[in-house]
Amino acid sequence: MAERTVTTKRGFILYDDALTSHAGGELFSARHWAKRSSLRGAVGGRGNTWILGNTDDGWVLRHYRRGGLVRHFTRDFYLWHGLENTRPWREWRLLAYLYMQKLPVPQPVAAQVIRHGLVYRGDLITRLIPETQSLAARLAEGNIGRLPWIAIGACIRRFHAAGVFHADLNAHNILIGNQEHIYLVDFDRGERRAPARRWQQENLRRLLRSLRKLAIPSVVERRVWPELLTGYNRAA
Repeated sequence: MAERTVTTKRGFILYDDALTSHAGGELFSARHWAKRSSLRGAVGGRGNTWILGNTDDGWVLRHYRRGGLVRHFTRDFYLWHGLENTRPWREWRLLAYLYMQKLPVPQPVAAQVIRHGLVYRGDLITRLIPETQSLAARLAEGNIGRLPWIAIGACIRRFHAAGVFHADLNAHNILIGNQEHIYLVDFDRGERRAPARRWQQENLRRLLRSLRKLAIPSVVERRVWPELLTGYNRAA
């Protein structure tokens, strides 16, 4: 991985020059990709994520958007506290570290920050993990009992053992691939921490709340959750 940073007229771009030889603002424009017939469509609930490229070796472009109550006041501006503290920079560097540690995450390609005085906007590009579906999508198809819950639990334990905190561990951010390979995505606000039971258990409780919303709560608690915890504990 060869990290490079460039200054643009509008802000800054951080990229891996082993993956892209050119890092300009057009890389982060869905309109630019659409003109090249390389925009495969938007994904994600907020309409802020696009699949780029026409093959499985594509990219995923995500524009950082606000969630929660604050989204009613600003859609995508964040307070400026220095470049290294911006969300795109922090997520890019965390993903780069995790990828180098061979944890199942998407490889970071490029990050962009556009500064507007005391605030900024940002984008992130990662490599597409082909032939995967989110756990949420698989739950919507039914057959909840056939999903690889033990493998999901074991995957989460790998991250926890490595001291990796995922700020939004939910069924949308867990991908299931071929042969039950499990990946975690969307590490916005994630960080490396000293392993501790308190934050690890809160991570698991957040996932449990997500599963209860997407499936019958009684089935989740009686059947799914014990199986997931079996995988989590076995991986200790």
